[in-house]
Amino acid sequence: MVAAGRGERAGGGEPKQFRTIGGVPMLLRALRPFTSHPDVAQVVVALPPESVMSPPTWLAALASPSLLLVPGGESRSASVARALSALAASATVVLVHDAARPFVSRETIDSVIGTVRAGECAVAAIPVSDTLKQASPGLVVTGTVPREGLWRAQTPQGFPRAVLDRAHAAGMEPATDDATLVEALGQVVRIVPDTSANMKVTTPEDFLVAEAIAARDR
Repeated sequence: MVAAGRGERAGGGEPKQFRTIGGVPMLLRALRPFTSHPDVAQVVVALPPESVMSPPTWLAALASPSLLLVPGGESRSASVARALSALAASATVVLVHDAARPFVSRETIDSVIGTVRAGECAVAAIPVSDTLKQASPGLVVTGTVPREGLWRAQTPQGFPRAVLDRAHAAGMEPATDDATLVEALGQVVRIVPDTSANMKVTTPEDFLVAEAIAARDR
């Protein structure tokens, strides 16, 4: 679980992963589908270092051998690598999920796990529905990108442990997701169709949408 970002785009105050949505901390919402899943044996959460030393009370109460808190790195890739190194050696299927996605469904988690158990890497994603424009640095449109076959990558992303270990050991530049690192190894990555409800909460406007989803799901 990647939760080591500072969340500047979400506005001031406490780290966004600890802010509440419908009265529940966002990180806790993101954790619950995994901690309650019968096939998930261990969760490792990468946090800002100071939050590992002094986590919120609700998070400290959850810490155990099956839910570890580790300090994240300077980049997303570094945070995932640190969490991966803390994961039990017995874990052969690894899922990586963003704490900023608090509404992941059991069906999506099941599909990602099933794909990895079948021997392939997996990325939850939704098809691109907007028209995509290329633009110059001066914001002049230079072309339209066909959207057929384009997907927006989400999380969880799932991998055989050995493949993800190799991807992070390869020493590539930091990537915005783990599938990018795995693709660079020449590994096949399969799309697992997801839903837009599995949104990433980044901006103050996203929190408004997330509150509406939480109210709908009560």
